[in-house]
Amino acid sequence: MHIDPILMMGGSGAIGRLSAEVLRDRHPDLRFLIAGRDLAKAQSTAAELGNAEAVVLDLDAADLGLGSRRVGAVSVFHSDERLAGLRFANEHGLPHLGISSGIFEIAPEIATFMHNPKAGAVVLAYEWLVGATTVSALKLAQSFKRVDSIKIGALVDEEDGGGPAVAEDFKRLSKLMPAALTRRDGAYVWREGEGAQAIFHAIDGTEVKASGFSSIDVAGLATATGAKNVRFDLATGISSTRRRGEPKSTEIIIELSGEGMDGRLLETRHAVFHPGGAAPLTAMGVAAILERLTGIDGGKPTPPGLYFPYQLLEAERYLQRLEAAGGSLLTLSLV
Repeated sequence: MHIDPILMMGGSGAIGRLSAEVLRDRHPDLRFLIAGRDLAKAQSTAAELGNAEAVVLDLDAADLGLGSRRVGAVSVFHSDERLAGLRFANEHGLPHLGISSGIFEIAPEIATFMHNPKAGAVVLAYEWLVGATTVSALKLAQSFKRVDSIKIGALVDEEDGGGPAVAEDFKRLSKLMPAALTRRDGAYVWREGEGAQAIFHAIDGTEVKASGFSSIDVAGLATATGAKNVRFDLATGISSTRRRGEPKSTEIIIELSGEGMDGRLLETRHAVFHPGGAAPLTAMGVAAILERLTGIDGGKPTPPGLYFPYQLLEAERYLQRLEAAGGSLLTLSLV
């Protein structure tokens, strides 16, 4: 299927570049517009990708400085305070995907969508690693008659840097969002101070000290499952693979409890694992969503609407891609 070039705002950064590479491997003829703060870096990325053009954007211009260039979709890999990418997509009826906003920053984006809801699909892709947590958790929840509690523990290896844009995002989110959105006994509350401290166990059983993190996964999972207790805790440290002398990896511990199909108490513990770390797992989700938005996966393009990633990512296909990349959804023993 032929589409106009995908505009990758921040496409020369770590995650933007990986996302483009994943798409290039799957769609050799797909075209890109690589936009970055450093033109030379964007040009280098475009040259290595092939069939791509480096551009410098004017975020204050209605056309982003693109002139007559055609665009098929907009993907943003950095904080876009002006909503320049979303504004452009909304005005041109294009699908839009952004991965950097925090829960407290989505109101302007939702307002833009509500003003013109038929313009194009808008994906709030701020879920942890763009669907890695929610797609897997919702797949696992299918084994339950009723889900009461969901606990997520994300472990990022301390050697797993995601590039300057990712570092800026975490610094901004940590400063402006010190409390963690949590669902507790059916109510949304904010954990802070000592109440935000947590402990979970990594894949290898090691106890990990973590802090509550306001991921939009909490709202999505609570709504999709009806679970009255949902929390997300984040830790930076040594991944299970590196503890046994192997390269770094990323892991997401998913603990569910509730009523099983047989009416008895059911508790499960699993982990999403990717041997390459957080960035390639994020890129995998970004690429899959862009394929779904534009229809280059063989289906019809996604109609206008406001979406979470898990609403666009088919679980079986996602997990097959995860396995093909060397990752897996592991079953762990209870602790």
